[in-house]
Amino acid sequence: QVQLVESGGGLVQPGGSLRLSCTASGRIFSINVMAWYRQAPGKQRELVANIPSSGSAYYSHSVRGRFTISRDNAKNTWYLQMNSLKPEDAAVYYCNAILLNTMSYWGQGTQVTVSS
Repeated sequence: QVQLVESGGGLVQPGGSLRLSCTASGRIFSINVMAWYRQAPGKQRELVANIPSSGSAYYSHSVRGRFTISRDNAKNTWYLQMNSLKPEDAAVYYCNAILLNTMSYWGQGTQVTVSS
């Protein structure tokens, strides 16, 4: 079994910053792709950013230049630094891990609220 635990969500004012963390534990040999998704009320879950074990990170158009994804392989942990937050960034953020065996796992979600 693989478990993903997220932290770092909360309430922030527009223009503010938050840092999300996701740590994987369990039967992990290697995580190929680490990612962050989000889902706002009434909308589909969307990919925000991902970072492969090798290669460049990907960012959705709506967050490029404001969010940064990074990973610490030794800790099986990845992060999403979110700057210049906008009200439209408010959502439940989910971390996702795709292992080398192509199995995919999800975190439980963490709420990000952007409001003055």
